[in-house]
Amino acid sequence: MPGIPSGIMDGPWWGVYVFLFCVVFLRAQGTYWLARWARKGADAVADHAEEVHSRRARLARRFSGPGMERARVFIERWGFLAISLSFLTIGFQTMVNATAGYIRMRVDLYTLAMVPGCLAWAAIYTGIALSLWEVWMRAPWALAGVALALIAAAVGANLWRRRKAPALATTPANSAANQG
Repeated sequence: MPGIPSGIMDGPWWGVYVFLFCVVFLRAQGTYWLARWARKGADAVADHAEEVHSRRARLARRFSGPGMERARVFIERWGFLAISLSFLTIGFQTMVNATAGYIRMRVDLYTLAMVPGCLAWAAIYTGIALSLWEVWMRAPWALAGVALALIAAAVGANLWRRRKAPALATTPANSAANQG
């Protein structure tokens, strides 16, 4: 299985579980600490102690936008439970972990809230990994067929989106704005 060291799938299921727990734990902590580091840079720029074009300042600018705002509102609404719940989502989990670091959530409480989410995430993905491994061992052609279908769907969606983009650029409102 790509991304999982050889031999780990041959062992007991808990080997996969421990491996995935470590992966998600380190990834979440890395995201948290990277966002804290970026916040320190943003604060230094605000205090004129660091250049606006520094690496931290550029990274701090990436932590603004609608995704981070949704994550901040989610954390404000659900408190520390938001950290654990975010591990049950795809994509939003990273935004919540980054927001927790960016708003300087206490690291001890963040880590305590993160562990149950990591445990749940590892359990879900262990089940998925072992199921995919079992399918691969029994019928590799079936898994290859599903992979090809997903790739075809992604390519089709991308082509459809590209074909739709020029039509949006030539709407009457955009045309009038470009002529004035």
